[in-house]
Amino acid sequence: MDDRTGTTIHTGILISTTAVLAWLSGLPVLFPSLGPSAFVLALFQDSDATAPRRVIGGHAIGVVAGLLSYYLLAGGVSMVVATDPGSLEGLRLAASGVLATTLTAGGMLATDTRHPPACATTLIVALGLLATPLEGALIVLAVAVLLACHRLLLATERIGARYERLLRS
Repeated sequence: MDDRTGTTIHTGILISTTAVLAWLSGLPVLFPSLGPSAFVLALFQDSDATAPRRVIGGHAIGVVAGLLSYYLLAGGVSMVVATDPGSLEGLRLAASGVLATTLTAGGMLATDTRHPPACATTLIVALGLLATPLEGALIVLAVAVLLACHRLLLATERIGARYERLLRS
């Protein structure tokens, strides 16, 4: 199979796992930053970029930074509804997003858990879209599920490749 096709299918399978979980549970375990994480996992399958420490660690730092920033600066406000131009609510959300992204970048660099999609996660939290501690925990859980599915896909691909080699021999 062509690498582009394989990466495309791998990405789709990964995001399907959390989509089905979200559908069956009604919980917010499908959110925008999972798409880029699924793509990174599919594209760089066995590289440092897909190390569990980086993927889960990066998102966990993003969640913590987002929660801290949101409750410090923008608690009770959400980006779900547009704010008035120049409003205090808009300023609070903007400041929360900036602080969260800065803390996430610094935290990932300090702990060697670089995973760029985590900067999207931190904005999701800091802007009040998924801003409760429970929702933060669900984000990290969904990332862990995504990573587990990725590892399972890689294992089944390797087993399939072994059998294919045996059949050709």
